[in-house]
Amino acid sequence: MTPDKIQLVKDYLLDLQNRICSELEKEEANIRFKEDKWEYQTGGGGKSRVIADGDTIEKGGVNFSHIHGADLPASATAHRPELAGRNFQALGLSLVIHPLNPYVPTVHANIRFFIAEKKDEPAIWWFGGGFDLTPFYPFEEDAVHWHRTAADACIAFGEDVYPKFKDWCDRYFFLKHRNETRGIGGLFFDDLNDWGFEKCFDFLRSVGDHYLPAYLPIVQRRKNIPYGDRERAFQLYRRGRYVEFNLVFDRGTLFGLQSGGRTESILMSLPPLASWKYDWKPEKDSSEELLYKKFLIPRDWL
Repeated sequence: MTPDKIQLVKDYLLDLQNRICSELEKEEANIRFKEDKWEYQTGGGGKSRVIADGDTIEKGGVNFSHIHGADLPASATAHRPELAGRNFQALGLSLVIHPLNPYVPTVHANIRFFIAEKKDEPAIWWFGGGFDLTPFYPFEEDAVHWHRTAADACIAFGEDVYPKFKDWCDRYFFLKHRNETRGIGGLFFDDLNDWGFEKCFDFLRSVGDHYLPAYLPIVQRRKNIPYGDRERAFQLYRRGRYVEFNLVFDRGTLFGLQSGGRTESILMSLPPLASWKYDWKPEKDSSEELLYKKFLIPRDWL
């Protein structure tokens, strides 16, 4: 893998970070992202951008990283033993936005490139990522818009791509101990290299470029809806599920912590407030019950 190809990926991720932060700031009257640069212990580093206490975004982060080293953590080699003993580089952009208004969904997106090299052997590389939506209140039009935009990101790469990566997302963001999905899904892909570098990179860019068109219209539609203590309490309760997934199942969190990554940036994805209630059940025929019955299950939204 030539250095110029790695630089192409890096340049794209940094540009996408700038574009996303700029557009999200337009949803706020007074606050802006704060940037924090950091260095990785064996080489490289990143730029974390965090925003908090806004009228729209209660807490959010859009983080870029480019790290490299000689030894991979156990989370990376457990299922890929051929990576052992290789130098590695990992580049990625990861974001999580926790809105203040319970009618605006939480959103997560991540796109990444990984390469592991060893002298006199072919490089092992792949792209991965996707985006997924976690609503607290059920709006059919929002879910359909989200998935139509996800499908638009995939269509140029084959009619089977969206169904495949949508299904993968449903399976990945699933809380087994709760028997429910984290949200309504979106796209998830990993180990993508069978199209060749150029086409795989094109797909990564398509996914990255479709994040804002997928999310911003929903934010703008919902951020000014009045809400009360009931909606806020349910939002915090559902955020507890988000915490459970990220700390128990998420591979990116495990990789970051096991590789000695920057803890502040890795755990940026956690909400500022969350709650847990013992054996809570939604009221019959309520919006909260509708979320459980119709939205927190794998579903064909198109």
